[in-house]
Amino acid sequence: MESETLIESAINILNTSDPFEKARLGDSVAVRWLEGAIAEPYDPSVDFPVPDRPARLTNVKLVSPSLMPKLGRAGSLQSRQAIVHSLVHTESWAIDLSWDIIARFGKQEKMPRDFFTDFVRVAQDEGRHFTLLAARLEEIGSRYGALPAHDGLWDSAAATSQDLLARLAIEHCVHEARGLDVLPTTISRFRNGGDHETADLLERVVYPEEITHCAAGVKWFKYLCARSKHPEFTNDSKESDDSEEEIINKFHSVVREHFRGPLKPPFNAQARKTAGFGPQWYEPLAVKESNA
Repeated sequence: MESETLIESAINILNTSDPFEKARLGDSVAVRWLEGAIAEPYDPSVDFPVPDRPARLTNVKLVSPSLMPKLGRAGSLQSRQAIVHSLVHTESWAIDLSWDIIARFGKQEKMPRDFFTDFVRVAQDEGRHFTLLAARLEEIGSRYGALPAHDGLWDSAAATSQDLLARLAIEHCVHEARGLDVLPTTISRFRNGGDHETADLLERVVYPEEITHCAAGVKWFKYLCARSKHPEFTNDSKESDDSEEEIINKFHSVVREHFRGPLKPPFNAQARKTAGFGPQWYEPLAVKESNA
């Protein structure tokens, strides 16, 4: 029997409904890929169907984002449970999004091996975040599925399912970066509420790793833009100042096409800078575009 490719493994994960099993399976696949036990990203001669929507359990009540109850400011146990539950749900989707970008776009866009490795690492991180936060949620007296949630993250993934450039921009450079903006405040609120265990988990594990996830989006957005102009472009090629400006303009265009409304300040400029993009990328998008 021929060994399974990475894309086959990714599709198996996407078709796994239990998020805890999804995280465990994802970690196993990541280890095997990073150690070389899974040798090939895909078989050029075989196409596997990527599910339109990943398999999910039905134990989480889904509501429209506009109908979500307020999470509060972590001052009460109920509020802390609600915030952690929201984070667990977000991470459950982040697992799917990471494997989906591999399965949906890796072969289709003929991406280099580093692309697969970067998003395997992201997927592995997201699975670990989910598992740790779900365990923490139980420690503070709740469980995943006890509260309502929304699927806004997947809605934007579905809307960018035909366009890798848009997927990278919206999921990784808008949504993930928004997480970087709000996490420091969330951490402070847990500390102020006396929940140092959750604050430490977010500050020491989730926050620094989420910066690298945003960085992966920026890196591969730049790569695709450069490759579209210079097919011989590699990650080792040096961009010119002109190409950087063109890439930023392209980013603005893609975000305005695929994201409703302006971006919300305040921005975490330091974390965003660490992830590889400065204020010229996002500050112009915080202003509502004139129709004049």
